[in-house]
Amino acid sequence: MATVLEQIPKFVNEPLRSFQSAQERAALEAAIARERKNARDYQLIIGGKRITADKQFASINPSRPSEIVGRVQAASVDHARDAIAAAQAAFPAWSRVPAEQRAELLFKAADAVRQRREEFDALLVLEVGKSWPEADGDIAEGIDFLEYYAREMLRFGQRVPLTPLAGEDNEMHYIPLGVGVVIPPWNFAFAIMAGMTSAAIVAGNTVVLKPSSDSPVIAARFVELLESCGLPAGVVNLVTGSGGAIGDALVSDPRVRFISFTGSKEVGLRINRLAAEVHPGQHWIKRVVAEMGGKDGIVVAADADVAAAVEGVASAAFGFQGQKCSACSRAIIEAPIYDDFVRRLAERVETITVGDPADAKNSMGPVINERSRDKIESYIKIGKDEGTLLTGGERVGDDGYFLEPTVFTDIAPDDTIAQEEIFGPVLAVIKAKNYDDALAIANSTEFGLTGSVYSRDRAKLERARAEFHVGNLYFNRKCTGAMVGVHPFGGFNMSGTDSKAGGPDYLLLFLQAKSVSEKV
Repeated sequence: MATVLEQIPKFVNEPLRSFQSAQERAALEAAIARERKNARDYQLIIGGKRITADKQFASINPSRPSEIVGRVQAASVDHARDAIAAAQAAFPAWSRVPAEQRAELLFKAADAVRQRREEFDALLVLEVGKSWPEADGDIAEGIDFLEYYAREMLRFGQRVPLTPLAGEDNEMHYIPLGVGVVIPPWNFAFAIMAGMTSAAIVAGNTVVLKPSSDSPVIAARFVELLESCGLPAGVVNLVTGSGGAIGDALVSDPRVRFISFTGSKEVGLRINRLAAEVHPGQHWIKRVVAEMGGKDGIVVAADADVAAAVEGVASAAFGFQGQKCSACSRAIIEAPIYDDFVRRLAERVETITVGDPADAKNSMGPVINERSRDKIESYIKIGKDEGTLLTGGERVGDDGYFLEPTVFTDIAPDDTIAQEEIFGPVLAVIKAKNYDDALAIANSTEFGLTGSVYSRDRAKLERARAEFHVGNLYFNRKCTGAMVGVHPFGGFNMSGTDSKAGGPDYLLLFLQAKSVSEKV
């Protein structure tokens, strides 16, 4: 008899929209217009109840800082503790819900997101400044996570085959961990938030979801969607507010069993340190799943297709304003083709249109907030001292946090802008003496998230396969755009715990194995 997993169609990635048809364009334009008029208030959701805090704050449109996308609550430490208590109370019942039913919730949620795709696309355009293709890719990835993790839980919900032993009935199965804290980033405000949350709950855990203060509205809308699909009260508790105000309380609470985090290296290391401390009443070592930063390099060998490499570097460096942990921030070019590459790159980058992404003609929108813009500009100033400004380097327009795509050449491998994560539209171009030198430069940072090599030489690619120390390595293509199930995602070194989101072992991070033996 076929298992439940065998009866479900195999996982297939959600198709992306090109917005080439008039119908698709009109639908998203209408959704953006609707969401501009829908700047409502959102409450905390704790144990299924709506809670209003003493203070509120606005989520703004980084393209138009005077425009409010929504108003949310500034949770207090007491709210954080109440949310943990609600998750703890919901855990016994939710952990015993059969895996098939938990997976069904995710399948329903995926269908609901499909039906409301333009709405969520529009929210990403307005709340975090994504272009239309970037926004739709984000939503498609979120749908993929829901579909993929549902199937994965059906797999992990089955009895694990063991070596037989006469006279005993032995089995191993997976059980959930307990209460978790989920802290997603703003840059993939839907996909990573939905993926981290759904992985935890489909495994039978309950969570406190603390979204970024730059993208709380889309998280609130997603929790509302889960409720409409039948999510029981207390399984996902939403607390919005400053990480500085409530983050330590969430991470340090002895009732918390695990923390799932995506964000900066500095915050990730702090979470890891706080989680390692055992508090009174705590009966476990907390598990930390951390995906942190990157300083990702694309190596272009002398034998590469230069035109293809230029396109890959430009796309990976400036897609979503370079605000991806996987973004190319270092182009490492072998000396014989360096000048040709730089010339072609300048021509390509100067075709990038910068402006409000609500207008489909703009391929690059704003950086996320004023603080980020100022930080990026400080690195641009450093870059002018360290190398040669090839193109960009200035603000665009009088409203919004817009910066030109910026390229520096003649950068040394140990220069500041070649080593520190900038998280913005700034690319350092580095000349390598030869391929050996290029690989050494590629491995010369403390990070190890993504990387790419352009070469027609199979021997060079195989060397990179063995020596280029990153979690996600690509050949003859850009280093961004990982797809669920296709490119399990997570990095080495200071890029995190190599969590491999969207891969076949990811749910194991939210499960623990229990072995049972019975004498017969």
